[in-house]
Amino acid sequence: MRSFTVTDEVRAYAVEHGSWRTDEVMRRLRSETAALGDPAGMQVGEDEGQLLTMLTRLVGARRAVEVGTFTGYSSLCIARGLAEGGSLLCCDISEEWTAVGRRAWAAAGLAERIELRLAPALDTLRSLPTEPTIDLAFIDADKPGYAAYWAELVPRVRPGGLLVVDNVLWSGRVVEPDADDANTEALRAFNDLVAADARVEAVVLTAFDGLTVARKR
Repeated sequence: MRSFTVTDEVRAYAVEHGSWRTDEVMRRLRSETAALGDPAGMQVGEDEGQLLTMLTRLVGARRAVEVGTFTGYSSLCIARGLAEGGSLLCCDISEEWTAVGRRAWAAAGLAERIELRLAPALDTLRSLPTEPTIDLAFIDADKPGYAAYWAELVPRVRPGGLLVVDNVLWSGRVVEPDADDANTEALRAFNDLVAADARVEAVVLTAFDGLTVARKR
């Protein structure tokens, strides 16, 4: 098994050799997000953004849902991968942070593809039709809420559709015996839940901060 430290230079090299390069709108969005200080760490990286676009294209997604939007970078990446006529529903509670995303979506010409609902995500998910019509769901929000979001989304994802969940390895803390904070405990329980869920087949990628990709059976 080979492993190495993924430096900023390696990550930049990988991004530059992907099909979906970072354009000026994305650069401005990342810069504006970085100016927020510590919260900027919640934004997905450019390499993960490219993967989100690829996964969206692979399933031919027309209907996507995102739980946890922050400043809208992951939303932008998903939206640009949608099939013609596709739409993305974003669930978040912050008017301030999502306003950054709204500006970027408009500048990228993607605003018409994205619907933002500012409300507790569980309320939004529970208001959706129960039929399995979602092609792709991305969860990147409060960690104690992951299991509840999963419970609402899995029945609504079509067979062959994807559920993608960020931060599931939590900087490796999920395997540290003395890590007992609420986020780590919630993620351990969530990972066990997914591993035992016969409705999906899943893989946990040891990239980024840990990414679960699950396919609905």
